[in-house]
Amino acid sequence: PLFQAMESEISAAFDSGEPEDILSRAFKLTVTREDICTLQPLGWLNDRIMNFYMGLLVERSKKEGYPAVYAFNTFFYSKLCSTSHKGVKKWTKGVDIFEHDVILVPIHLRVHWTLLVVDLREKTIKYFDSLGQKGDHICKTILKYLEEESKEKRNIELTASEWTLHSMGTEEIPQQNNGSDCGVFVCKFADFISRDKPIIFTPEHMPYFRRKMVWEIIHQQLL
Repeated sequence: PLFQAMESEISAAFDSGEPEDILSRAFKLTVTREDICTLQPLGWLNDRIMNFYMGLLVERSKKEGYPAVYAFNTFFYSKLCSTSHKGVKKWTKGVDIFEHDVILVPIHLRVHWTLLVVDLREKTIKYFDSLGQKGDHICKTILKYLEEESKEKRNIELTASEWTLHSMGTEEIPQQNNGSDCGVFVCKFADFISRDKPIIFTPEHMPYFRRKMVWEIIHQQLL
């Protein structure tokens, strides 16, 4: 019965009411029915859904037994690229990102979502792309950002040679089998990584993940 109740709630989120109805509010974000509808099969996830989900992951990471997670906004990387460290310096005002275990950087490349993950415990920067493209230059851009952020905020020089940069290969992570699931892949890569779990899902899980995310966003709670 619980599962049926959840299912009917998810269907109602898609089908009843107006596009501008607000279905969830948290993390200084509002999610409308129109936003939620991007989670329908083959929908393209928008910035609001991505940022809201990252907010849920950060919230969960405050609980006992989870790595401490910091997530950048989806607009961070493009802003960094266009303005260098100076332009994003204020984004971390009052926050020491180096006090966290894992930093998530969701990246929007015009028509494709990818994820960059900094593991401060291991000193690794990894790039996750469900279309298998390499992001070595993106890893380098973020390492340079970390060096400047560390110098500016903590007066500590990072030693670049101690860091490992790696674009995940197609044999290391699951790959999407359509042109629209990249956003869901990014959210689920981030979900598994932020629990220190191996990434074991497949493209077949995507329809289920989409529906589950609708419920999680509406209830502001990860299942």
